[in-house]
Amino acid sequence: ALTYRAFGQPLETLNMETADVPRCEGKLRVRMLCAPVNPSDLIPISGAYSHRIKLPAVAGYEGVGRVIEAPRQYASLIGKRVLPLRGEGTWQTVLDCDAALAVPVPDTISDAVAARAYINPLAALTMLKTWPVEGKRVLLSGAGSNCADYLGAWAYQHGAREVVGIYRSESRVARLEQLGIKPISIHNMPKISRMARESDVVFDALGGPVAANILQLMAPGTTFIAYGLLTGQAIQLDSKPCARYRRFHLRDSLASMSGETWQHKFSAIWRLLDQSAMPDYQVFSGQEWRQAVEMALSPSGPKVLLDFTLPLHD
Repeated sequence: ALTYRAFGQPLETLNMETADVPRCEGKLRVRMLCAPVNPSDLIPISGAYSHRIKLPAVAGYEGVGRVIEAPRQYASLIGKRVLPLRGEGTWQTVLDCDAALAVPVPDTISDAVAARAYINPLAALTMLKTWPVEGKRVLLSGAGSNCADYLGAWAYQHGAREVVGIYRSESRVARLEQLGIKPISIHNMPKISRMARESDVVFDALGGPVAANILQLMAPGTTFIAYGLLTGQAIQLDSKPCARYRRFHLRDSLASMSGETWQHKFSAIWRLLDQSAMPDYQVFSGQEWRQAVEMALSPSGPKVLLDFTLPLHD
């Protein structure tokens, strides 16, 4: 298991630890196949959410695995692929999860798509239903991220008039254009300022000074949703904004969600992912986890998957 016992830079604090897996009655035992390396996996390791993380912790929030043991009432899941979510960290070879929250994976969905079907798709879908975009101009910051991909592509399906995306690396431009998202460089502040004044809804993944500038310039009656902190900096304002400021954390929307509703959400996600072109990704074996994290930390790098079907070593 890739474990951290203190907060800090991921490459400095993550370590591979080996331990026996104790018996855990009443849960599914899942052998992990693969898991993505997302900003949402790495930012908590830095200590950004230290108030709600108990150390030591295993990293990773999503991934796909195959059930190898199950309670009698769930015996039909043995041998099936599931998303073992909302429990232990997923960057390990074997984990136990709550059977009611494990999401069965349709046979038509590949491992690579299934591994990335939770954090970004569910967050994007939830935000678009919470803050409707029909007929509106949408601005996305941090538009090179997976979540922004879904927000942009699905915003058009929800009737958005126009979607504009702020990117940090030129390598993201072609992908944005492919999705119909109009790209703006993060260095083009005059154009960002103009779009801030003209946008109806902003989904912000960056935080920091760029987000603060956008929020300060937005018109009355518009909405700014802060859902990420890729810069690692909070939004500092000189005066109260005219726009409605809202924060979105996926975990908050999950707290009161029943198991039945949770499973129903994925019925919609599987249909959407089946129709969506996923971004390219690079696969690293378990023993190459350091290279995988390094690439994930690079704004211009491709999306990254860790393959757990090979032994993990430091």
